[in-house]
Amino acid sequence: VQLQASGGGLVRPGGSLRLSCAASGSSLSINRMGWYRQAPGKQRELVAAITPGGSTNYADSIEGRFTISRDGAKNTMYLQMNSLKPEDTAVYYCNALILNRSNMAWYNYWGQGTLVTVSS
Repeated sequence: VQLQASGGGLVRPGGSLRLSCAASGSSLSINRMGWYRQAPGKQRELVAAITPGGSTNYADSIEGRFTISRDGAKNTMYLQMNSLKPEDTAVYYCNALILNRSNMAWYNYWGQGTLVTVSS
C-alpha cells in the first residue's frame, strides 16, 4: 500500500491550491483519511479528516477556507485550499487507515508530503 500526495507549490497570499492523495494497492479498504501539516520548527498537526461516509472535521485555524473530500472509487482524497495565508506554509502529509487483509488489522499509512509555500 502506498499513499502519493501531490499538488503543493508556491502561491501568493489569498491564492488557492488543490492537494491530492492517491492510495494504491490491491483490494483496498480505506477507513478514515486525513491531511496533516508540519511547519518548520513546529509539531505536525491535523488539518482536516474525512470518514468513508463523508463526515468531516477541520482544525480551528482553517476557518472555513479549506475543504476536504474523497472519491472512494478512485481511492483518492483531496484538499481544496482557498484564501491561503503565509501561516499555512508547511509540508502537508496525507494519512489513511487501511485494512491489511492478510491479518484483518487496520494500519495507519502516511504519504511522503508535499510542500505548500504561501508567500508574496
